[in-house]
Amino acid sequence: MSILPPTGAGELGDPELEATAVAEPGAVTVIIPTFNESGNIRELLRQLTDAVPARLPCEVLFVDDSTDDTPEVIAAAAQDCPFPVGVIHRDTPEGGLGGAVVEGLKAAGSDWVVVMDGDLQHPPALVPDLVAAGERESADLVVASRYIDGGSRAGLAGGYRVAVSRAATWLTKGVFPGRLRGISDPMSGFFAIRRSAVTSEALRPLGYKILLELAVRCRPEQPAEVPFVFRDRFAGESKSTAKEGLRFLRHLVELRTAAPLARMIVFGLIGLSGFVPNLLALSGLTAAGLHYLPAEVLANQFGVAWNFVLIETLLFRSRRAHRHWADRVGRFALLANADLLLRIPLIALFVSRFGTGVLPATAMALLATFVLRFAGTEALVYLPKRRRREDRSRARAVVLAERRVAGGGTERVSR
Repeated sequence: MSILPPTGAGELGDPELEATAVAEPGAVTVIIPTFNESGNIRELLRQLTDAVPARLPCEVLFVDDSTDDTPEVIAAAAQDCPFPVGVIHRDTPEGGLGGAVVEGLKAAGSDWVVVMDGDLQHPPALVPDLVAAGERESADLVVASRYIDGGSRAGLAGGYRVAVSRAATWLTKGVFPGRLRGISDPMSGFFAIRRSAVTSEALRPLGYKILLELAVRCRPEQPAEVPFVFRDRFAGESKSTAKEGLRFLRHLVELRTAAPLARMIVFGLIGLSGFVPNLLALSGLTAAGLHYLPAEVLANQFGVAWNFVLIETLLFRSRRAHRHWADRVGRFALLANADLLLRIPLIALFVSRFGTGVLPATAMALLATFVLRFAGTEALVYLPKRRRREDRSRARAVVLAERRVAGGGTERVSR
């Protein structure tokens, strides 16, 4: 990661500017994540200069993942700005656009943070209105919405993108009806949030829907909305792809399964789906003449493989980095087969004592061991090792100390 020093009317580390920005209730940091947006930078900063009144202390922070000359264009264009402009260039775009915004949130020091795209589809003239609405309504979050009176999604190119955007909005609000109450456009990438309402350590973004991440994990109080017209892109190409759509769906599942009860329910649903390969294999093996007890052992491996793939993909994707894949496979298979020590006696009891059929007995035994399998999988396969957590905590403390030294006491500059 590299940091370009802020340029413009003041420096991010200037003590006078710092004091003004922190003391003024309406002070704002505008965070703009960019990826190859060099053709939009000059016009974007020009419109921001025209939009932001002199009485509103403002700084602009670009978090850049570009592979072109965007950082150099920002540095040149910032010379004409009356407010400080900084750039954080990330060599590794961890977390995508959402990860870039979180990096900016950690660096921001103003009371208010406005997040907007760098392609001018979000009108810079609305920045003061977002902050003013938050102050006026004592809101922690103000969303620029395309779906309230006065708003429009005109800049969405074609009926396909309109349909996808609308479907994603309905899906998201259906999955989180409580936490998104009062937010008509949870897919918006244009919003203002109080810095005090953000807990950066709780954020684990995946893809570009950072507003959804903030609303669900940080739960800002009293959200407000202002209408805006989604405009045509000024220059460059859209970054919206089918791959980003899949990342959004994975992100939605991760957010929904953040609570232990929700994870248990999804774990159970995946386990239920594993009945299909397990019972099909069992039926085939017993039909071939194999005794039902060894057939149980062999058929179980089909269900184990099925469940592992789905759990890795849908449920614990964000925790896979804690252990090597071979370690996870071995632990999961060991747990899944170890419960045979409990299930086989149960199955034998159901079959010999109560006269239950082999297939119903298998299903009942699987249900009986469900809670134990869930707890064991989460604790022994996907929770990070204690030593690694402690190492990360120590490493973070060292990094913060180094940042303070490098920045002369101003952490924002040293990121």
